Amino acid sequence: MHISVIGCGYLGAVHAACMAAIGHDVVGVDVDVAKVEALSQGKAPFFEPGLPELLQEQVASGRLSFTNDMAAIKGATVHFVGVGTPQKRGEYAADLTYVDAAVASLIHHLAPGDVVVGKSTVPVGTASRLAALVTEAQPEATLVWNPEFLREGHAVQDTLHPDRLVYGLPSGPAGQAAGAVLDEVYAPLIAEGIPKVVADYATAELVKVAANSFLATKISFINAMAELCEATGADVTLLADAIGHDERIGRKFLNAGVGFGGGCLPKDIRAFMARAGELGVDQALSFLREVDSINMRRRVRMVDLAREVCGGSISGRRVAVLGAAFKPESDDIRDSPALNVATQMHLQGATVVVTDPEAISNARRAWPDLRFADTPEAAAKDADVVVLLTEWRQYRDLDPNAFGEIVAHKRMVDGRNVLDPEAWRAAGWTYRALGRH
Repeated sequence: MHISVIGCGYLGAVHAACMAAIGHDVVGVDVDVAKVEALSQGKAPFFEPGLPELLQEQVASGRLSFTNDMAAIKGATVHFVGVGTPQKRGEYAADLTYVDAAVASLIHHLAPGDVVVGKSTVPVGTASRLAALVTEAQPEATLVWNPEFLREGHAVQDTLHPDRLVYGLPSGPAGQAAGAVLDEVYAPLIAEGIPKVVADYATAELVKVAANSFLATKISFINAMAELCEATGADVTLLADAIGHDERIGRKFLNAGVGFGGGCLPKDIRAFMARAGELGVDQALSFLREVDSINMRRRVRMVDLAREVCGGSISGRRVAVLGAAFKPESDDIRDSPALNVATQMHLQGATVVVTDPEAISNARRAWPDLRFADTPEAAAKDADVVVLLTEWRQYRDLDPNAFGEIVAHKRMVDGRNVLDPEAWRAAGWTYRALGRH
């Protein structure tokens, strides 16, 4: 099939490459000239494992191309819209400027029978509004909503082998025909037996934000338990292990620590709350305010722990921060808990040196006042305290004995609860973590 992908950021670039990989002819369209030039050369403009190889392979095959010209979508029969929906400045609501602009631009190039496929995370009600614009411009074109469920660091795998496909379709023959087109697009995935959920627009829009809200709630729940554990002397990691054996609960996402960040969970739950308020059902999601509050409190508590192990003050102390990305296997620093904590400590007078395997360039551009080092050893040289904030494997695998020879004082604050406290303490370190003593 001939497919276009509008928006070649994180979602769009991955989707375009994966659609080419399963055999389609794909053109990606983006307004960013530099991004298009990089992608056209098979270069990923961000770090995502497996994507550079896939881009190079598919661009070389001739099945994948990128352009700044929206007219290039002519001839394609399926048009995916995968642009960003960031949080509005000063508000909780989602900013739909890019989605609206993408749809407004592409509708002038639609042909009868074309299918426009929304993949961006949008407030419920957006699809029906955009569907009216599509059918007004081309009565024989149809809009469907097909939310994405990518995890940064696993995006290629999640696109080629998702745990479910969701189709939000209009009722009647047009919806049935559009669903059949999506079946053709995803034929190799459907052949694998991947579950498919066919729903109306509103349900499909709610699936992504509901899933993210549930995951955020689960993380904040265990972090609330961490607060109780600190007050009672209990161990939150053992607590999570114990309740995680209940198959109704499960162990995943019960990792206490400095909390969630990134470009999805925080802004999605806030946009969800804002939309609920617009619909007059804000009380239904009032619990998400506490989920958000618990998450942000963890960052402040992280600074408190660093101050505690340093005798009550970090002013004038050298602090090594391991991690800048919001999660491992990513260079994404959007709403990064690691950088938030690092900047708080900097503002409290500490000399903060940050390291990260992939995110230093992005972090340096965003926070030029911080210091950066290429390796954990360089960051930790003569440090008064080391704070682990992104759980990269190379940090989890550090040798506490060898690492102890680099620092000025053996003080470790484990913001992700991923180190072995006994091993670090046996090597002479003062070890502290959220929810553990």
